[in-house]
Amino acid sequence: MTESAETDDRRAPRVPVATDERGQIPTTLTRWRSGLLSTVTELLRPRSHVTPLEPGWALPVVLIWIAGRALNLALLYVAFAVSKLGGWSGPDQQQVTTFLNFLSGWDAARYGAIAGQGYPLALPFDAQGSVEPNDWAFLPVFPFLERALASATGAPWQLAGVVVSTSASAAACLALYALLRHVVGRDQAWWAVVLFSLGPLSIVFVLGYAESLFLFLVFSALLLAVRRRYLLIAPLGVVAAFTRPGAVALALALGILLLGRWMLRAEDPLTRSEAIGLIVSGSATAVAGIMWPIIAGLTTGAPDAYVQTEMAWWVPILGGEEPVPLTPGLVMGWRWLGPLGVAIVLGVIVTAFRWMLSRPVRALGLEIVGFVMSYTLYLFVVFLPTQAIARLLLPLAPLLADDRLSRTRRRRVCAVAACIVLQAGAVILLWTIGNP
Repeated sequence: MTESAETDDRRAPRVPVATDERGQIPTTLTRWRSGLLSTVTELLRPRSHVTPLEPGWALPVVLIWIAGRALNLALLYVAFAVSKLGGWSGPDQQQVTTFLNFLSGWDAARYGAIAGQGYPLALPFDAQGSVEPNDWAFLPVFPFLERALASATGAPWQLAGVVVSTSASAAACLALYALLRHVVGRDQAWWAVVLFSLGPLSIVFVLGYAESLFLFLVFSALLLAVRRRYLLIAPLGVVAAFTRPGAVALALALGILLLGRWMLRAEDPLTRSEAIGLIVSGSATAVAGIMWPIIAGLTTGAPDAYVQTEMAWWVPILGGEEPVPLTPGLVMGWRWLGPLGVAIVLGVIVTAFRWMLSRPVRALGLEIVGFVMSYTLYLFVVFLPTQAIARLLLPLAPLLADDRLSRTRRRRVCAVAACIVLQAGAVILLWTIGNP
């Protein structure tokens, strides 16, 4: 494949600047405003030389998707065979029986239970009166599709879950390539999909997990944002909000995009229909993103049912401490390593945002940069940095289009090799021995 030429050039918009009582422009305000406008202009610059979706673009993506899923299944089958021969326990610490059951443990089993029985009408409590882990932590779209497929075909829920997840991963790969091909050249988009399809946690694409479906919805929503079909994002955002936690980050990203488009309205007019589309889609996604805790509270009669359910998984790690926004990672860092742990967490956050604001990433545009920053902030605010964090980082896959990851043949070889080695490690550590 050959890289298409990309040159982007745009004048900074002329925006009036406030002056002080003597008619002079405050230096700090001028610099801050100029820097902000320059950044927004760069993020929203036109990409007239990027030709999206060349003829036959889907076939190579489908082929790399097939290769990725074949590798996933091969590694998982080896782990299954070894576990069965050795008499080891598999996912959920249950005795290994069939390969299909092996692919349907942990969260997949929760989705299967919801598909078959629905959600509990009352929260389960342990002997100490604390809420136990239960199915209210899992959103309903995936088990609904699992149940619909199983009912229509007569297939067991395990097979239905694997089929839904695997099929959605193909759609996610296609949506990711289409999204990136609108903002970068062909080589960058292609290698991003290669690393996405072969990545360490790509094993969840063949498990009965909701990640694949959520990724497809998010990448499709971002593609519509890049194409400025803003109103069509609303249904995708609403469905995503009931598929996996994290859709509120998409709502925040749409708000950032609206602000950016408004700031540059003098040179790039923000039409009324575009503004309405961003407001409607952002609002609908935000409202849907906070509805599940309300639904859980109304159904169980416990207003904090969802929070207490999520906390049930935190107790073994943090004890009975109540969650405070912006602190989960810091609390965990302090608990394990004291001040050093806090410094490590803060260092990771600062490094991540510096990467997202670097010039190669800014070239991806405000739609993508706004989302990855919003989603990273969301994870920092509400999630513990446990072993599940690697899986939760999958929506940041558009960052794989950073050309520093695939600029040379050596880097591409090293990146692919690292993906395969780390994937084998993930199969052992996060599926065969532990949970993902």
